[in-house]
Parts: sequence; C-alpha cells; structure tokens
Amino acid sequence: MRTVLTALSAALAMTAPSGAQDGFPYDVPSMKEEAKAAGINHAYQGPWEYFVGGGVASFDCNGDRMPDLFFAGGTESAKLYVNKSQTGGALAFEQKTLNLKDKNLQKVLGAYPVNINNDAHMDLIVLRLGENLVLKGKGNCVFEMANKEFSFDGGRAWSTSMAATWEGSNSHPTIAIGNYVDRTAPGSPWGTCENNKLMRPTEGKAPNYRDPLELQPSYCALSVLFTDWNKSGVPSLRVTNDRQYYRNGHEQLWRVPENGAPRQFTKSQGWQNLNIWGMGIAEADLNQDGLPEYALTSMGDTKLQTLDSESDEDRPTYRDTAFEKQATAHRPYTGTDLKPSTGWHSQFADINNDTRLDLFIAKGNVEAMPDFAAFDPDNLLMGGPEDKFYEVGSEAGIARDTRGRGGAVVDLNADGMLDLVVVNRKANVSLFRNQGNKTSWGHRPMGNWVGIELRNGKKNISAVGAKISVKTGNVNQSRTVQIGGGHASGQAGFIHFGLGVAERAKIRIQWPNGDWSHEYRVFANNFVQINRGQPDALYWYPKPSVED
Repeated sequence: MRTVLTALSAALAMTAPSGAQDGFPYDVPSMKEEAKAAGINHAYQGPWEYFVGGGVASFDCNGDRMPDLFFAGGTESAKLYVNKSQTGGALAFEQKTLNLKDKNLQKVLGAYPVNINNDAHMDLIVLRLGENLVLKGKGNCVFEMANKEFSFDGGRAWSTSMAATWEGSNSHPTIAIGNYVDRTAPGSPWGTCENNKLMRPTEGKAPNYRDPLELQPSYCALSVLFTDWNKSGVPSLRVTNDRQYYRNGHEQLWRVPENGAPRQFTKSQGWQNLNIWGMGIAEADLNQDGLPEYALTSMGDTKLQTLDSESDEDRPTYRDTAFEKQATAHRPYTGTDLKPSTGWHSQFADINNDTRLDLFIAKGNVEAMPDFAAFDPDNLLMGGPEDKFYEVGSEAGIARDTRGRGGAVVDLNADGMLDLVVVNRKANVSLFRNQGNKTSWGHRPMGNWVGIELRNGKKNISAVGAKISVKTGNVNQSRTVQIGGGHASGQAGFIHFGLGVAERAKIRIQWPNGDWSHEYRVFANNFVQINRGQPDALYWYPKPSVED
C-alpha cells in the first residue's frame, strides 16, 4: 500500500499545483513564530504510544475572554498557559500551576473544552493513555476532578478524539469518545481497535454518564465530529479512522437518533466506504448551500468531500473535490522531498479576512517512516478565485521542519486576525502571530472582521449546534458551533468571520432547537455577544494595549 501511495504522489506531483501557486491576488498573512518569546516552553513527548495525539485546548478559563491554552504532553506533564497578551501586541503567556496530582497530568493525548454542568465556567475533558478525566472549571483557571461527581467512567483505553452535542431537551451534553488500538488484545499494538463510546447523560441536577454505549464496529478513530450533514436538525456522528490497523476498516457515519441506539450508515443507504489513514476532520459549508463539506487528512492526499447532487437527506453519498479545488496537500510544497505527506489537525477559518474560508493542516511524519516525507511543513491553503485553494505556507512563514499534531486557529491577542497554535512532537510548540499583510513599509491589517459569542440560556450555554449566518452585501457566510473534529484538539470562544471591505454585517442565529433569531446589525471590527431572546447584540471591547 505504501508503494502505491508513493506512486500516486508522484503522479499527482506532475498534474496538481504545488508550492506557492502563482496569481493568488489576495492578502497573504505574515506569521511570526513567538512561542518561546511568549513564555511557552512545551513539547509533546513519548515513545510509540504517543505517535498519535498531541492536542491543545483553546478556551477562556478566567473570564477575561482571552483564549488560554492547555497542552497535552504525552510522557511530560500537560500544561496550562494563561493568556497575558496585550491587544494587538506580541503574544504573552504565563504558566498556571494546576492543583492536580502529577499522575493525572501525564499520559495526556488531547483535551476539549465543554461546559458540562451549565455554570459560569468552562470544563475540560482530558483524553489520556489510560483513564480519561473530567476537569470541572471553578473560575480563575482552577479545576478539580469531577469523574466521580459526573459518574464519568474514564476507562482504560487509548483515547484520541472527542465530540459533544446536546440532544433534544437534555440539559447536559452527549459525549462521543474516539478510541485507538486496543493494547490489551492479542496482536497488540497493531492488531485490533478499541470500541468508541457514546456517553449519554441521565438527566438530573448533575450529569450522570454511568452507562456508555459501545459503537461497534470501531476502526481506530483519530477524529470524531457531530455533524448535521443533511440539515435534518439531528446531528450524526462522523468518524475518521486509521484503518490500516484493522481489516475492512473505513470512514464511518453513525445515525444518532434522539434517545435511540446509534446505527451505522451502510452501502445500501448510500454510504460509500472510504479507506484512508484518517487523521483529522474539518467541516465547513464552502458553497453556502447549507450542506457541509469535509476536509479529511491522511497519510497521503487530503480528501475534500461534498455531498453528491444525487443524494437526498437519507443517503449520505459523497464525492471528492480535493483535486479540482487544489486541496490535496499530498506532498510537501517546498523542499526536495517528494514523498507523501502526513496530515493531522485540520481546520477551516478565514485567516486573511477576505470572506473566503482557508484551510490549515498540521503536518508531520509519524516518527521516521521512510516511505513518507521527513521534511513535511504545515499547510496554509488560502481560499481564492474559482473556489480553489492556493498554498502560501512558505510566504506566510510557517514552513518549518517540525512534526505537527494538534492545533488551533484562534485570535490570541484580540486584534481581529487569526493566529496559529501547533503542538509538535518532540519539539517546542509553534505559536504563529498573524501580523497582517507584509508590505514594503511594514505590515498592515487584513480585511474587516467580526467575532461572535453566543449565549443560549440556562443550558447548553455556548449554543453548541447553533448555526451563525452573516451577510455583508451579496456575500453570505455561515458557521456551526461545534465541539470536535481536528485532531485531539478543541476550542471554545468567539466565532470569527472575515468581512472583507464591509463596514457592517447582518447576523442571524439558528439556535440549537431550530428557532431563528431576528436580524442583528453590527459594526465591523468588533467582538459581539448575542444573548438568546435579547433585542440587541452587546459589544465587548478588549483592554487597550499599553501603546494605546
């Protein structure tokens, strides 16, 4: 199979664009790496059991609305860094000591923020090689163990991914845990896969996750995501699998009816088995038809799936558009290594604020696999003309010799320009500050933007599952509030929209129960909070920098 992949990569190299493609007419962000200068000294370490994982959780843990960062460490202790960056300035973080036992901070593979108990503080689900943890937020970046309080059985699996959604009128989230190889089975480590888990809460004053459901079959998941793929209002569970470790493994889509048993979509129902070394999932509605597309990273070319025109709401038949949209990212775009790439975390975001979604992919050899590229820099694929993507990683300054794993695309210093966080295997974290467009006289900001924070009420406070629609002139954009996808990494906070040259935007929200809000009109270059049922959006202004 590896020989076939190498041959395929060589064929694609002769026919598909690679490197920085000529004629990209829009702003290219200038990314400055600032991790050590910002005070972050952390690497994801460990032997073969830590080839996968290496995630980061981006969320506000102290109520100042600035994103803080929790990093998985593998055999090193996980670390929490509190954001001290000044608005629009250089990035700055300060390590926060966690009042937890050392053993609970080790063997961490990834982490996801989710407000489980509907209080004022975000909680963390921490995935480990062994027992997974629920850390209940107490405010001021203080956490306490809550497995017992929430009847959350962390298990003993090799957990690599997580997703959450609110089903029906439930007060607490349904949680999916994606597991990797079953280390206790005969033929381990590469013989069998641990079953994934669906954890539904028994409703009460506190959530109770006592009776998880096993999803069988499971094929060594590396990313899971709840997705409303057919606009039904009931999300299904998408799973991307590292199928080489299990015979007949493939990508999966599970129907998850409210309060019913999950059922896997089959070939007879339109689901076409896709066999890839699946690593990460990114979702976006690229053509604004209300139906999401999916970027699936792999060892080899990235897939970009769109629902086939002959499909209907009960038949999830997808076709791959990565080649025609120049998004295969199948080999390094710079350097001399023509071997296949290894993609991990993937995320759509508008990094240059031109209203077109871009695609970031963290890249890196599993360890020292000779049939795959050794020098394999992260991708920054900018959305451009004719709905195609253009690689600008070299020009942006992110083409580094690291082995990326998890990541986040997030505005770290509240300047309206998205920055990049990448967790690297056996090397310090990468922290790229977006300086804007580089010019002959310095840097200038990108296009206009708006950051949107939702408040849903007394349950599902962050409105997970809501759809945000933003209109500027004749341009329509949408995002879905989600927890999951990517690789071993989750984030919560403001949802970012680039607005181009528009100075105002019209916003509507489809809340998780399907109800639509009225239209909110806001000024560009602002952070706004929209509270369900309130007539006006509230503006939030970050603290001015010292220079201001």
